[in-house]
Amino acid sequence: MLTGATFLSKFLGMIYVIPFIELVGETGGTLFSFAYTPYNILISISTVGVPLAVSKFVSKYNALGDYETGMRMYRAGIMLMAVTGFLAFLFLFFSAEWLAGYIITDEETGNIAVADVAMVIRMVSFALLIIPPMSITRGFFQGYQSMGPTAVSQVVEQIVRIGFILVSAFIVMEVVGGTIPTAVGFATFAAFIGALASCVVLLVYWRKRKANIRQNAEQQHYTYDVPTKRLFTELFRYAGPFILIGVAIPLYQLVDQFTIERAMTAIGQKELFDTAYSVINYSGHKLVIIPVTIATGMSLAIIPALTKTFTQDNRPMLNQQINQALQIVLVLVVPAVVGLSTLSGVAYGAMFGMDNIDYTGSLLGWYAPVALLFALFTVTAAILQGINEQQFAVISLSAGVLIKVLFNIQLIHTFGAKGAIFGTGLAAGTAVALNLWRIQKAIQFSFRQTFKRFLLICIFSVFMVIAIVIIKALFGTFLDYGTSRGAAAIMLAAGVATGGIVYLWFSYQSTLLERVLGDRVRVLERLFRR
Repeated sequence: MLTGATFLSKFLGMIYVIPFIELVGETGGTLFSFAYTPYNILISISTVGVPLAVSKFVSKYNALGDYETGMRMYRAGIMLMAVTGFLAFLFLFFSAEWLAGYIITDEETGNIAVADVAMVIRMVSFALLIIPPMSITRGFFQGYQSMGPTAVSQVVEQIVRIGFILVSAFIVMEVVGGTIPTAVGFATFAAFIGALASCVVLLVYWRKRKANIRQNAEQQHYTYDVPTKRLFTELFRYAGPFILIGVAIPLYQLVDQFTIERAMTAIGQKELFDTAYSVINYSGHKLVIIPVTIATGMSLAIIPALTKTFTQDNRPMLNQQINQALQIVLVLVVPAVVGLSTLSGVAYGAMFGMDNIDYTGSLLGWYAPVALLFALFTVTAAILQGINEQQFAVISLSAGVLIKVLFNIQLIHTFGAKGAIFGTGLAAGTAVALNLWRIQKAIQFSFRQTFKRFLLICIFSVFMVIAIVIIKALFGTFLDYGTSRGAAAIMLAAGVATGGIVYLWFSYQSTLLERVLGDRVRVLERLFRR
């Protein structure tokens, strides 16, 4: 349920970008991203991992019959998150102008002013007042094995946020004839409105269930009377690894935020800066993150079982589960990113418009493969937690960020905007390589099976690319998909359908999907019969 809710939220987050970019353009998308990158880092530090940590804590003490300790954790956690959220709000609100001054260095030759960046950062900061304590409530419900409140509130939050973004942007741009910064300011404030809607949903669930929750606490016979300090120590020990996973991509984006404009100005490409930044860190990023969400959601479902297997020291089963977690990512994400790279021009044109499509499509084509590294980092970091090596994720993430900081500007000077993509790929690739090395060293794990299946996936992906290239050549004889958005959409649909069918057919006939995904491939039996 949670994986489905997360996917739906990500999918809606991609779809709304299409009309939003139509209203505010690439400049508006870049300005929006400037506000969200530091906000996402603070939200990740404040909340990512907290729902899971609270759910694990509450579930543990509920299983011991000590419902009161779970309630104490909930009350103390809400107070703590309210304080950290308020401090994060103060920091982001009052440092907005300072941050903006570092992001925009030369207003004379650009479309975005320092004052505009500072304004949108301040507008998004208000959401920090609500979201951290709200995350504790979601985790508390999950501790009672109730995923509905988290899933429903997550989707409602996204729907309300997106609705406010589009309606406010339309009113500002089309009805009152306002400016792009004003429209983007209201769009970033939508995070606060969406969070309020989520709180309403959680409040409704709480009113329905509070009597039963209190009854459990009143009927218990024994409490462990855990000191408050120990409550928080246990909470942060659970949440720490998930925080690292959550801040990885925002940290890479933050480095881009402080370096791309400077570097592109230095090489005389200032006029392309806002378009390039929007493709890499906003509109294009929305496209590449979709397969990552699906694959990591399915793969991370294995992690609790992996933790149990490691605790029981069942090495054959442990190796099987790690192989499956990695192979799920590869079998789903590799064809997705290869297909997106092959169809990058028509994909970006159909979704976000044909302006400067050769440039934007090329950037998306280079950026798509980085999604595989994002997915592998998420899963390998979770595997490290499962085998009690979570502290190593700090080292791998730090190494990746350091490489991004050291090489980003030099790569942009050499390759233009593509250099920022190469910097992210190099950083994420380093972190993944270190994680894989640590997994191998910690439990003497063999990657032979995963490597062999990865080669098979690559071969099938090549067949898929050949099919897509043939379809593009055929459609190109009567469709001008290089200049027409409608033609690009038709070409995109045909390319995705053809490539997907070819890859699924080879993967199913070879039993690759069955071996990796198990019973999940039954639906394909109606389409392809062996």
